[in-house]
Amino acid sequence: MNKFPPYYNFWHYMGHYGLKLSAYLVLLFLMVPILIIIPLSFNAEPYFSFTEGMLSFDPAAYSVRWYTNIFDDPKWILSIKNSFIVGIFAALIATVLGTIAAVGLSSPVMPFKRFFMALLLSPMIVPLIIVAAGMFFFYTRFNLVGSYVGLIIAHAALGIPFVIITVTATLSGFDRSLYNAGISMGASPFKSFRDIVIPLIRPGVISGGLFAFVTSFDEVVLVLFLAGPGQRTIPRQMFSGLREQINPTILAVATLLILISVTLLITLEFLRRRSERLRATAQ
Repeated sequence: MNKFPPYYNFWHYMGHYGLKLSAYLVLLFLMVPILIIIPLSFNAEPYFSFTEGMLSFDPAAYSVRWYTNIFDDPKWILSIKNSFIVGIFAALIATVLGTIAAVGLSSPVMPFKRFFMALLLSPMIVPLIIVAAGMFFFYTRFNLVGSYVGLIIAHAALGIPFVIITVTATLSGFDRSLYNAGISMGASPFKSFRDIVIPLIRPGVISGGLFAFVTSFDEVVLVLFLAGPGQRTIPRQMFSGLREQINPTILAVATLLILISVTLLITLEFLRRRSERLRATAQ
């Protein structure tokens, strides 16, 4: 079965396949530098380059010593713990607040909708160095600089826009008559929202939470401004390692972060397809 329209001529086909080829080339351009990190992390020598033994596939030239160094170094252990603590709590706060904001913005009776949407999405638009500097001067008034609370709140503020975007996209296909039907049958607004709305938009909520977690997990600028020595995260430790002591342990950590990112992307794709199936069933 021909997937192209019958009016396609030679130039239409050239444009279609040319665009597809360009997309693959751009993807290759973006992925190759990332993929090179993975074999370099198994370098037996303390270098950021391929040795002759690695190029000749000598087993002695490969080692997992840099992966074991991660769990032998107290600084890396602390940074891993902090990244997960800050990331999880920031994602939870961002998911709750972002979902509430998205539901409010999707209401047809919401006044000044565009203004509030632009205001809530501003952390994605304003340069991060400006956001970090503003938060630093604001947090000093409340003694939040150098604390877990301040860092979690700052990371949650960065994650909220991603939750709003994903949940709003999910709500665009939501039939509000289902919510109104629950109200008309005697359920309270909260019960209707919990039992009707949340199950239908759950994939978007989870996707937004994962985006918020990744945003927090990858953030370094805010950590440089707001974190103390006890709150350094993985990106902050990698930044320090590049300045103080360069060794392939950084590459090993980067490889683990790539695996985490790939796992989250697969999860997001699964949730996207599940959301589409639910939307098709509802229709």
